Amino acid sequence: MSLADKDLKYIWHPYTHQKDMLAPIPVASAKGALLFDTQGNEYIDGISSWWVNLHGHAHPFIAKKIYKQAKKLEHVIFAGFTHKPAIRLAKKLLPLLPGNFEKVFYSDNGSTSVEVALKMALQFWLNGDEKRTKIIALRNSYHGDTFGAMSVSARSIFTKAFDDKLFEIIFIDAPTHANIAHVKLQVEQFSKEIACFIYEPLLQGAGGMKMYDPNCLNELLAFLQKNDIICIADEVLTGFYRTGKMFAGEFLKLKADIICLSKGITGGTMALGLTACTRKIYDLFVSDDKAKTFYHGHSFTANPLACAAALASLSLLKKKKCKKNINKIVRRNKRFLSWLQKSDLNTRVKNLRQSGTVIAFEIITTTNDNYLNSISNSFTAFCLKRGVYLRSLGNTIYIMPPYCITKKQLNKVYGVIEKFLAKL
Repeated sequence: MSLADKDLKYIWHPYTHQKDMLAPIPVASAKGALLFDTQGNEYIDGISSWWVNLHGHAHPFIAKKIYKQAKKLEHVIFAGFTHKPAIRLAKKLLPLLPGNFEKVFYSDNGSTSVEVALKMALQFWLNGDEKRTKIIALRNSYHGDTFGAMSVSARSIFTKAFDDKLFEIIFIDAPTHANIAHVKLQVEQFSKEIACFIYEPLLQGAGGMKMYDPNCLNELLAFLQKNDIICIADEVLTGFYRTGKMFAGEFLKLKADIICLSKGITGGTMALGLTACTRKIYDLFVSDDKAKTFYHGHSFTANPLACAAALASLSLLKKKKCKKNINKIVRRNKRFLSWLQKSDLNTRVKNLRQSGTVIAFEIITTTNDNYLNSISNSFTAFCLKRGVYLRSLGNTIYIMPPYCITKKQLNKVYGVIEKFLAKL
């Protein structure tokens, strides 16, 4: 029995239609931007393995740091104990964050970092003896698959089976020059009841790689903070240079009170979530009253191996070579979109857009623009046959490569997309 057959027998894969599913490709190894299957075929990882990989696969520097840490301490309960990797990571990361963050709370993935943020915000008001329980979120948002994270995500195929179990949210449109006044009016009628606002700054990922204006977001944040509404930046996707800067919040004048990080934090090697908050948030949990304690935690909170990987990834991000590679990806992506806009293929696509190292557009089809658009299956299969891995969001095609991708590899990604569009 092949590995693929054994997989089909024993394993249930995420976000995968199970009926008559194709056998998954067994990956034996990876290096840089390349994945290698058990038959020796190679695939360019054009989406950073679900947006987590920054520096390339099997990076020797990160691997060395994980190995070195594993020989000292692989894990210890983080209630009543601490360790150097967790302290060093918090100390190094806090000054880099876009805002006045002073405390770090560790978890283990993007969804849990959001759960922590929401619970912090809601309990903040409870600890302060003020009743604020409503939450604002953006339409088309996606914040994760746990129940709190689903609740603040847009109602979609992702949440449909659980919609009646999710708590009520006030959904608003991403702010634009045309709607900002209306959005403010929506918020104003509930302003004294609103505990927090959660948002993906500038780039809404799983909702369709939707991008919006930082100036309008600034105006909204200023209005919300004037009304003492806690602002939560979900930078799980946008963190660590995806939008061209270390964090998307750097494009904004107004900063969040709480920030959520995961995905690229370890360079794509280990599971780690992190929620940072300001002193104002933290101080309301410091009390003689034990009921005001933040009763939240995870078995693998602040895992030393994951923290060691994150520290290694931060070291690599500081190198001139990495920043140079990021800038090259930004420029090349921009040129590709410009070429696509001017080419004969332009009639087959729409909404061409870019945010730093991420580009996206929709293929024009006869059906609606959504995650279930059937073109995604044929697109991914087409790319794989030509040695490129791209996984579209329905008819939304996007590229989000690891920063080590070479010019030749990126040109091949562009070329495969071009060939797919040409055959439509």
